[in-house]
Amino acid sequence: MRFAFPKVYPILDSSLIPTAGRVEFLRRLGGEMTAAGARLMEYRNKTGTVEQIMADAAVLRAAMPAGQVKLILDDRAELVERIGFDGVHVDAGDASPAEARRLVGPDRIVGTFGGNLELIPGILDEPADYFAVGPVWATVTKQTDLPSIGVEGVRRLRAKVGPDVVLTAAGGVRLETAPLVLEAGATAVAVVGAIFRAPDPAAEFRRWASALESR
Repeated sequence: MRFAFPKVYPILDSSLIPTAGRVEFLRRLGGEMTAAGARLMEYRNKTGTVEQIMADAAVLRAAMPAGQVKLILDDRAELVERIGFDGVHVDAGDASPAEARRLVGPDRIVGTFGGNLELIPGILDEPADYFAVGPVWATVTKQTDLPSIGVEGVRRLRAKVGPDVVLTAAGGVRLETAPLVLEAGATAVAVVGAIFRAPDPAAEFRRWASALESR
């Protein structure tokens, strides 16, 4: 993978997108996040129709130009090329990493869930560019029955994968705890509510990036 992951990986969950004024909200948000320096963002919509996903994606892609921001689609690998996104994130129950790779091709990003208390057996043999681990702490933005692994869990998983594998750590990470997660070995912290529930998400993203990108 030729893309160097930033320390902050913002994930926009569809539950945080208002129904009224949806297009204008996404247009403004995408433009402001781009201006704030975002180079990577995931759009996650677990419940929307294909039509809604494609409509949202078109607005985000126009506001966050290809070549400037890498846009990752959650789950729907078969839509990535159609919407002009830069990659896909697949979890258990979605397409496998191998199937996702077949659908998006060799030059787009494929991410997948790497493990919780332990690595998923054989996961590092999958054709993925990054592996999500966690939840680090309890989260309310994604339904999961998995236990929290804490900072020590991140440290343990880093020791198992070695220094070169890209690990993104998600789940209940706050700005004051993010440095601990990075120091434990995460390549990036994935952030949903802490950024996108803020009154000004772009300003909040800039605050995170300013605090973490030099680490």
